[in-house]
Amino acid sequence: MEQLHLLITGSVDHGKSTLIGRLLVDTRSLTREKVAELERVSREFGEETAFAFVTDHLREEREQAKTIDTTQVFFKSRKRNYVIIDTPGHLEFIKNMITGTSVADAAVLIVDAKEGITEQTKRHAFLISLLGIDPLIVVCNKMDLVDYSQDRFKELKGGALEFLQRLGITPVYVIPISAKTGENVSDKSNALGWFDGPSLIKAVDALTISQKAGLKPLRLPIQDIYTAFSPALVVGRLASGSIRKGESVVILPPAEKATVREIKFFGRRGIKKAVAGESIGLILDNASVLRRGYVLAQTKDQPKLTQYFSGNVFWMGAQPLRIGVPFTLRCATQEVTCIAEKIEQRIDSSTLEVREAEARELALNEAGIVHFKSERPIVTERFSFIEELGRFAIEDESGLRGLGIIVS
Repeated sequence: MEQLHLLITGSVDHGKSTLIGRLLVDTRSLTREKVAELERVSREFGEETAFAFVTDHLREEREQAKTIDTTQVFFKSRKRNYVIIDTPGHLEFIKNMITGTSVADAAVLIVDAKEGITEQTKRHAFLISLLGIDPLIVVCNKMDLVDYSQDRFKELKGGALEFLQRLGITPVYVIPISAKTGENVSDKSNALGWFDGPSLIKAVDALTISQKAGLKPLRLPIQDIYTAFSPALVVGRLASGSIRKGESVVILPPAEKATVREIKFFGRRGIKKAVAGESIGLILDNASVLRRGYVLAQTKDQPKLTQYFSGNVFWMGAQPLRIGVPFTLRCATQEVTCIAEKIEQRIDSSTLEVREAEARELALNEAGIVHFKSERPIVTERFSFIEELGRFAIEDESGLRGLGIIVS
């Protein structure tokens, strides 16, 4: 069965962990021991059935009633296996939320039917857009708190669609649910009989995973070279395209050519071809020039090396991103010192309003259009073309400070 990584995100207290707990219980994905623990913890905290405790493992999370860390849990439908990524909703934990999005194939954005669309809901939607996660489902949760009102659902749906449209996102479904009571999560709901769309599980099962990367030119960022083997084994994950035994490739940035002698794949023998998304080992006839961060490409369709590129950036550092101040930029397995040469626009990440043109800095939780210069040429692609080489992170000695996508 195929596997889909599903990001579930939204503002704090809008019911992410409760929804995930409900999904696990309804699909019988919990062991008897886990069910017993759920019942015990619910009694301890005076809750009827606190589904959120399934994923909020840390006692601190249970006591504060908020998710702190990114959690991955698993369930299975009749169609496929799922890895659910539960991410924090609170503003303080936005870095953890970003960590969870990196492997997501699709996303569910939760809106509390009573509280409505918050600033944090909009910021999470912006990050989904920035990281290119597609497709998206919007769920209006806690419909039991608004008496399953069709009018309230229409109001929330209209507001969500209006904001998402400004981000260039069109959700495949907008679905009313109650994670606490189970209405419209796994089965159609009588209380929501006016809704003619699918239940959440049926909607998720209907999602398709994009295979477009396999049709694009070969790009294989090198993760490591194991010199303890003879000959040396080159390992990495194909960002796009395919690679064949006997094929001639080019190693960038040194622009050295090599031939693929063998393809290694754990648990399989006699591999003649590997495709986008697969993690593989290679034996090349010219491995001596390879380094971590180099990129393999086809000789006939090579990417351009550049020191100059621009991107959409989300900044999460306490200290601002300032023009001319060096930082470390990571793109795929590449690592390079970089500076911002120009901040074309400084943007409010919740409202998408331009706060300043030709700015000198980006502050905490602001977005911007930034022009960069790296100290040496690297392999980059537009995010819309090849995601893995079009997505980057900005770090300093204190850790992660920003992330973005390359637009030109």
